Amino acid sequence: MTSTPEQRLEALNLVLPKVTKPAGNLLGFKIDRGQVYVSGQLPLEDGTVKYVGRVGDTVSEDEAYMAAKLACLNVISQLSLATDGNLGRIEQIIKVSGFVSCASDFTNIPSVVNGASDLFVEVFGAAGTHSRFAIGVGALPRGVPVEIEVIARLREN
Repeated sequence: MTSTPEQRLEALNLVLPKVTKPAGNLLGFKIDRGQVYVSGQLPLEDGTVKYVGRVGDTVSEDEAYMAAKLACLNVISQLSLATDGNLGRIEQIIKVSGFVSCASDFTNIPSVVNGASDLFVEVFGAAGTHSRFAIGVGALPRGVPVEIEVIARLREN
């Protein structure tokens, strides 16, 4: 496996999206006592919504998995900002919270959030393993099908 998270992203042919200013009076991330709290991230490509709709209605499970992966890539962009561009400073992804806007009869919510979980492990290796919850909701901001938030721990220097 390639040695740094940045090299792993390159090997996966993934480019970090440009981070946009959050809508509202909040931060994209907050560092407190060696932990990075990343605000909920949406499936945006450089600030533009890529996926819209509800899973099990207008969005397929496969599309939702990719939306979760893209939201995760936006989380990684925030982590990159938090570490001044050195993702190797992330010691551990601690917790992933996944929200899935879905039809009332759609119950395969964990499989959708696997899009984020799988990418964290691909990029950070063992440091990408985490605890998690995945919950179905009626609606998410901007009509997206997935939102991902994270708590990560920084390495002590």
